[in-house]
Amino acid sequence: MEIELDERKEKILYAIIQNYQETGEPVGSRTISKYLDVKLSPATIRNEMADLEEMGLIVQPHTSAGRIPTDKGYRLYVDRMLSQKQLPSTERDAGFLIRRVDRVEELLMQMAKLLAMNTSYTTMITGPHYRKTKLKFIQLSSMGGGKLLAVVVSEGNIVKNNILDVGEELSQEGILQLNLLLNSNLSGLTIDEITLDIISRMKAEDGEHVEIINKILDAVAESIQGDDKVPIYTSGAPNIFKYPELTGGDRASELISALEEKTPLGRIVLNGEGEDGDKKEIQVYIGDEVPVESMKDCSVVTATYELGSGVQGKIGIIGPKRMDYEKVVEVLQSAMAQMDAVFKEVPK
Repeated sequence: MEIELDERKEKILYAIIQNYQETGEPVGSRTISKYLDVKLSPATIRNEMADLEEMGLIVQPHTSAGRIPTDKGYRLYVDRMLSQKQLPSTERDAGFLIRRVDRVEELLMQMAKLLAMNTSYTTMITGPHYRKTKLKFIQLSSMGGGKLLAVVVSEGNIVKNNILDVGEELSQEGILQLNLLLNSNLSGLTIDEITLDIISRMKAEDGEHVEIINKILDAVAESIQGDDKVPIYTSGAPNIFKYPELTGGDRASELISALEEKTPLGRIVLNGEGEDGDKKEIQVYIGDEVPVESMKDCSVVTATYELGSGVQGKIGIIGPKRMDYEKVVEVLQSAMAQMDAVFKEVPK
């Protein structure tokens, strides 16, 4: 059930959130009055704060202290902020520019670093998920010693290099013929569209290299279908130490371990996808909503990037629950716009 707040209560809640974001200290009635655009007495503010506390939106952390937002209070604020947020018209709003690069991995690592610098939080970016990804082309070349280098390029210019031990030396003419055979039959297809009929036709056209074709097809399947181990790039882990609420006890070491181990971060990726892997809008996880035990004192804001039909990945900003949600959402939206612009310029 949605909580209904009158305008005055909403302004006071937002003032508490804004001040606590800036200071990390409980907020009192005198401080709140400085953030309001209407004149209210300290007594009126205290009464409204008591109502907000009864509604579970703020809490008094200890006696004689001001109030801080609860997860419920943040959730109400974030939901209303997201419902009003518009996408920026251009990518320049981010305040930083990503450099054009040839490899997707380089761009993702660069973006993780820039987002961490721009937000002062920790960032994570996953490598692309391969969902119904189409093969662009295959390039075979000899490595000598009966080995071939198979370079498989899929949508979004995702490049995978595979070294195949074929047990024989192939002539340059033979390799050229294999390249032509593979690309003429497989280019533009997803792994599901590479049927037995297509494979049989290819083997019939080049019966001399049936085993080699089998090995190449295995490499193609592995490259464009992917596996469960999605690479995750992180940056800005030391930013955790800027926020005292994340460093008490063993909290900081547990957070750093989660970022280094990477596997727990995969739960955030899976948690943000629908059953069919469809692209989702920006999502915000607050406190207990974060599907990683060591991050229950954090908030995580995620967005999905897309390199091509079926090629998706996740960007996440990890920070304290008092993070500047509005800035993070703006930065993520602008980052997505920039990435889209970069990938549109990549030669197909």
